[in-house]
Amino acid sequence: MIHRHLVDVHVLLVDDADRVLLSRRRDTHPEFDGKWHLPSGKLDAGESVLHAAVREVREEVGVLVEPADLGHVHTTHVVGPGLEPRLGLFFATHRWRGHPANREPDKCSELRWFPLDDLPERIIAYPATGIAGYRTGTTFSTHGWPAP
Repeated sequence: MIHRHLVDVHVLLVDDADRVLLSRRRDTHPEFDGKWHLPSGKLDAGESVLHAAVREVREEVGVLVEPADLGHVHTTHVVGPGLEPRLGLFFATHRWRGHPANREPDKCSELRWFPLDDLPERIIAYPATGIAGYRTGTTFSTHGWPAP
């Protein structure tokens, strides 16, 4: 029986050309290795979701984002292979300081900008739901759960 749900934060860094920054995962789980993902991570105890988003972006890609510059764009309730059930909160921003760089080469093999309307084929489905929600203005979805 599942006794908890994790909370993840994801950040869409969207540039002036309407491109989103993705990272290619290095992962021991074959379901995720080599696939694209957003800067993201788990909410720590005692941490607000906005501060978690700011922390994850700084840790993973080295840019500074102000919490006030993050807009909530989507929430998804997800379960699937290799994942504990979780709520994914997606935030977007067009403002940050610094230049993105791969700050976690042990977890990420490269960073690349992709047009929002032309995402890579090998993107992890979980972050893809949040990006789709951002693009369509849909604020909530579920992923991987059986139909009620």
